[in-house]
Formats: sequence, structure tokens, C-alpha cells
Amino acid sequence: MIFDSLDGFDDSGLPQGVREALRFLHGFDSATPDGRYPVRGDEVFALVQTYETGPSTEKRFESHRTHLDVQYVAAGEERILHAPVRTLTPFEPYDPELDIVFYEEPKYSSSLLVRPGDFAILLPGDGHKPGCMAGGRHRVKKVVVKVRI
Repeated sequence: MIFDSLDGFDDSGLPQGVREALRFLHGFDSATPDGRYPVRGDEVFALVQTYETGPSTEKRFESHRTHLDVQYVAAGEERILHAPVRTLTPFEPYDPELDIVFYEEPKYSSSLLVRPGDFAILLPGDGHKPGCMAGGRHRVKKVVVKVRI
């Protein structure tokens, strides 16, 4: 996992797909409607979402196998909980069509406070629970760029 602010982040040395994702985010207009946007076909694409954060007890840990996530908050703030996949127990089988597996709540996890301009690069080994409240409910405009690995 990498967690940083988009401003001033040096993406040299990162894989091409991640660099493309970060370039897309640099040019992102927060007035963009929710939906799916191609960056490079099905290899790199962006999902724009607007939602209200909620209690972590209402969210689920997840991970992906064929894509990594670059999760970027354009407006609002949220907490993303994190736990290594090797410490998690699946409670639903992997869905290859959606590239997602959900996990039972772990005994321990870490927390990232993600504010406007921040991003997290989440690899297949990074279990994550996005959309959690940060001190209260917030309306979030978020972009998740999916990069095929």
C-alpha cells in the first residue's frame, strides 16, 4: 500500500498503469458525473462515485486479485481501514466477474484518514474497508482507478 497526497507525489519508478491512473487524477474535474471512465480501455479505468460515509460496522473488508485500486478523495473525507489479506478470513467466495472477495471482520486493522487530494494505492494483498466515517458522516466524491496487474 502507498498512501500520500497527489500534490507533489513523485510517481517515477511506478508501473505504467499506476502512472496513467495518477495522471488521470491530476486532471480530474470534481464536477465529473458518477460513472465509469476509460483511461486505457479495460486495463486502466476510473469509477467516479458520490456517497455518504457510514459507520465501519456497516462496511465490509474487501480485496481484489486482477486489479489494484488507486482510491482518491476529491471532496469530503473518509477512513479506509486496512488489514493484510493473509490475516483475513473470506466470508464470501471470490467473484471473478467483479474481481472482489469479502472478508470477516478481523481482530485488528489500521486506519487511514483520507482527505481531499489524498490517495491510497491498494494492492491485492491489501484488505481494505472504504467509506467509513471520519468523526461523522461526510459526503464524499471519490475516484477509484482500477489498474489491471
